Amino acid sequence: MAQAIDQQRINRFLAEVERRAVVIAELAVGQREDALDLVQESMLRFVKHYAAKPETQWRPLFHRVLQNRIRDHYRRQRVRRRWLGWLPGGGDDTDGDPIQQAADPVTRDPETLAAQEQDGGRLLAALEKLPARQQQAFLLRQWEGLSVRDTATAMGCSEGSVKTHLSRALKHLRGSLDT
Repeated sequence: MAQAIDQQRINRFLAEVERRAVVIAELAVGQREDALDLVQESMLRFVKHYAAKPETQWRPLFHRVLQNRIRDHYRRQRVRRRWLGWLPGGGDDTDGDPIQQAADPVTRDPETLAAQEQDGGRLLAALEKLPARQQQAFLLRQWEGLSVRDTATAMGCSEGSVKTHLSRALKHLRGSLDT
C-alpha cells in the first residue's frame, strides 16, 4: 500500500510540474516537439533515479534533470549541425504541426486576447534573448518559485551565482520591456 501511495504522490508531483516544465524547455530549445520530448525524458529519469528521495527534494532535483536534458539537447544539436550542415536545408525539417496551428475552440474577447498575446509575446521575446543561465535563473526563481538554494541545486551552481544571474536577467528584462 505504501508503494501505491508513493506512486500517487509521484504522479501528482509530475502533473504539477509538467506544464511549466514544457514552457521552460520550449523557451530553451525553441521547438514545442523537442520540449515535450525533453520533459518526458526528464520525468522518466527523475522517477528512475530520484523517486525514493524525500518529497521536499523532488522539485529542485526534477529541474536539475530537466536542465541537464536541455544541455544535452544543445550538445546534440551542435553535433548535428556540424555533420549535417553541408546538406541542402542543413538537415532541418521544420514543417510545423497542423494541430498546434489550429484555431483555439474557446472564444475570447478579441481585444483582451490581442493585448495578452502582445504582452506575452514581448515577454517571451525578451526571455529568448537572455543568456541561458540568466533565463534558467529567472524561470526557476520567479516563475517556478524555487528558493535560491533549490535553484542553485537545479542549475548546478552556487547560491551567489543564482543571485547574480537573476539580477542580470531582471535588469535586461526591465530594459527590454520598458522600451
